[in-house]
Amino acid sequence: MKSNWKLLALMALLSSVITLAAYNFLGFNNRDVIFNESSPAPTITGRLAALTGNGPTVAPGDFSTAAEAVTPTVVHIRTTITRTVRQQQVPDIFRDFFGDEFGQGQGQSRPRRQQGQASGSGVIISKDGYIVTNNHVVQDADEVEVIMTDKRSFKAKVIGTDPLTDLAVIKVEANNLPAITLGDSDALRLGEWVLAVGYPLDLESTVTAGIVSAKGRGIGILQRENARQQQSDPKADTPIEAFIQTDAAINPGNSGGALVNLRGELIGINSAIASQTGFYSGYGFAVPVSLVKKVSADLLKYGNVQRGYLGILPIELNSTIAKEKGAKVGRGIYVQEVVDNGAAKTAGLQPGDVIVKMEGQPLDSDAQMREIIGRRRPGDAVTVTVNRNGTERDFKVELRNRNGGRDVIKKTELTAANTTLKTLGADFEDLSAQDAKQLGVTGGVRVKKILDGKLAETDVEEGFIIVKANGKNVKSTKDLQAIMSAVKEGEGLMLIGMYPNSSRMYYYAVPV
Repeated sequence: MKSNWKLLALMALLSSVITLAAYNFLGFNNRDVIFNESSPAPTITGRLAALTGNGPTVAPGDFSTAAEAVTPTVVHIRTTITRTVRQQQVPDIFRDFFGDEFGQGQGQSRPRRQQGQASGSGVIISKDGYIVTNNHVVQDADEVEVIMTDKRSFKAKVIGTDPLTDLAVIKVEANNLPAITLGDSDALRLGEWVLAVGYPLDLESTVTAGIVSAKGRGIGILQRENARQQQSDPKADTPIEAFIQTDAAINPGNSGGALVNLRGELIGINSAIASQTGFYSGYGFAVPVSLVKKVSADLLKYGNVQRGYLGILPIELNSTIAKEKGAKVGRGIYVQEVVDNGAAKTAGLQPGDVIVKMEGQPLDSDAQMREIIGRRRPGDAVTVTVNRNGTERDFKVELRNRNGGRDVIKKTELTAANTTLKTLGADFEDLSAQDAKQLGVTGGVRVKKILDGKLAETDVEEGFIIVKANGKNVKSTKDLQAIMSAVKEGEGLMLIGMYPNSSRMYYYAVPV
């Protein structure tokens, strides 16, 4: 696990708990990812009961059957990350006489590659090798290794990631793997027993037990992780936090592991812990499986998550805010604004409305509303119940995509504009307005990560901020893309920019 937070899990129950084989739910490249989903109301447990359909119901505190079934479906994930660091470079005239060690700390810098390793957990969701984990477990990884409970090791490919829910899907080339059964996180009750399964602290597979302490919990951790993107893009999506809170012991390394009920069904992916020390001190948080299903399906089928937008500026009500706004109710989501031509306005919602229910569920928090919408795609309709001047009314709202349409937007369409930049062999990001102000520039593009390609052949280092290319101003990745598109075969690219905390300009000639 790559930070101070973790959680996840699921398991298969046999014939007494009727499972539904779901087909075409996770279609990827015209292939079917087959996974198991539990029946609505499984009641029998135990190895004998699972085989015969007879036996006692789950006894409180009986964790052994679920633990034995789930453990083989949870894997250990190890990642390798290669970074470029700056090292002071001695001027050639001195290096020729005294060697590379002379005068460290003087002169220009040169790039040096360093490797780091991290670990986490993952959950097998299909027999042919698809695995769900946390985005922060595999983010920026150059190599991903998956180790099964039987000690088999596989190289894994990252299929897709979603920082806004901290989920990712990876794939190993293997067949007939033990796959977990997906449960129903909506059916969870406060106080219900759950198990956390993973590889904490680089230990072997470990099972801990606790209860569901809360649902729909927002803790702000994903907002902090995505703060930079939100600064650079005012329209950036808000992360979805509607965690299942549990007091099962979660530690670094549990990230991406399974949170399961006593029937061995996956009900969450362990993602975070509440701790002042970075280790278990009371509470852990898991992404609910209802969200895991949808995000995984989107990543596999479309390459990116298809998000539906309601088109409002929401404010979570409490008694104080309700009094300030003159609302007739003290709980719900106050509609501060509606977006022109957005889904809510088209359906008839107005500023001053209070959303009290969505899909028949009473709304108590903004996190809960975002989770309900987060399970749906553009074009899906949701029933929204609002309190308007003391009277409740139902509206059927058809969600829109980010562009205001009803169609899904595939990753290939989103990334087509970046294909030319990929020839440089790096990942880029727009400089935030705050960073630009601090550096005294009007904009720029940061080299986020150097991959194999043209930039790796130069002295450009990660963190370099491009402000000009071939004499033209670069304020965004779109500017750099346009300049790159105009470069003819055999010509080069002259990059001008700076490094953070430095006003000195650097010039790099890149052969294209």
